[in-house]
Amino acid sequence: MIRVQAVAPDSLGAALELVPGTELLTANGKNLEDFLDWEFLTADEQFVLQARLPSGEEIEYDVERPEGMPMGVTLEAPRIRRCANHCDFCFVDGNPQGLRQALYIRDDDYRLSFRYGNFATLTNLKPWDLERIVAYRLSPMYVSVHATDPVVRRWLLRNPEAPDVIPQLRWFAERGISFHTQVVMVPGVNDGAQLVRTLGDLYGLGESVLSVSVVPVALTEFSKHSLVRQPTREECRAALAAVDDFAARAVADRGVPWCYGADDLYLLADLPLPPAEWYGDFEQRENGVGSVRYLQTRIQAAHDALAAEQWRGKRIGIVTGMAMGPLMPQIVPDLTQITGARFEILALENTLFGSSVTTAGLIPGKAILAALKDRRDLDFALLPAESVNDNLLFMDDLEAHDLAAQLPMPVRLSYDFADALVGDEPRATGPGSAEVIWE
Repeated sequence: MIRVQAVAPDSLGAALELVPGTELLTANGKNLEDFLDWEFLTADEQFVLQARLPSGEEIEYDVERPEGMPMGVTLEAPRIRRCANHCDFCFVDGNPQGLRQALYIRDDDYRLSFRYGNFATLTNLKPWDLERIVAYRLSPMYVSVHATDPVVRRWLLRNPEAPDVIPQLRWFAERGISFHTQVVMVPGVNDGAQLVRTLGDLYGLGESVLSVSVVPVALTEFSKHSLVRQPTREECRAALAAVDDFAARAVADRGVPWCYGADDLYLLADLPLPPAEWYGDFEQRENGVGSVRYLQTRIQAAHDALAAEQWRGKRIGIVTGMAMGPLMPQIVPDLTQITGARFEILALENTLFGSSVTTAGLIPGKAILAALKDRRDLDFALLPAESVNDNLLFMDDLEAHDLAAQLPMPVRLSYDFADALVGDEPRATGPGSAEVIWE
């Protein structure tokens, strides 16, 4: 059973007089357990919906839905499938105390893997989950493999019940399900010969494995440093050598690199990034793969629009994490040349998780406030949009509008620069005058 949270005006749901709190029971006689059932079982042009109103009255609707017309119904958030693993490198376990409760939820939910591209280990699937994935064609999925040696993988996951992942993926592949996969590299455990084995096993599954990324383990100040450490420069170089070998093989066999190192892996190895065309459609950019090159392509794609804006001579601050700090000089010259603005890179140390956490998406709002509150020399500032959630909250619960109100310059949240630099010119600077644009 699922419950309605909101109904859009003038929608099909509104015409049916569905209201918040309505329980959606069945569609064509099949139980509605979650948002997947709702989306797939109500996709037909005609279906029978059984619902229970907040008053307790049960109603059966004969629904005629014109092709492409949305129901306009927002469901209450689903109950998240919790993780059954206990990885030493789990980032959630590396959170400091005192954060909002949602940040301590260790999810491992195949539904969110399909919907949002979250990586799941597939270690908690029940038989009916397998059937649903195939029946609903939940493809591609994003799978954390880490290692294909069953003993090593169970050690990494701290889960003696974790199934052998290669037969599991093969079973899905035989039924038409494809995957993007990742290996979080833990030095001394799944690098070296184990990494080569993992890449070889995944390559052997054929084209059902669309890509594999190798990402260096990320640890916070509060992680289990006695059990896991960050890789050295030479270990990262060795991993990239293995990545390059399989990528060259894949290019020869399949015409695409297939195997990718995360930008952080190149940064730690002190090696240059591949060119933009190496990354194809940047399908793992959310995993830090090709992020820099993606930004460059987005800037060039918006060249004419950026050039038409009135940024010439403006001084603009770019807030980012320590990881992107040394990489930003590869991006900023294009922005400067196109816009005529002067950009300053503000790479901030993470004051919440510790200096070892360098990604822009985890920068706390208070660190941004401290860096910008006295910068009256800046005309404008760009903040990483991935550092806030859907409610515009930073990791430390500072709300984006509250942050903006305390700054002496306008600010905008941005994913790729073009989304924030193309559009209306920001209002005049001054305390409380800042604006936040959330795309």
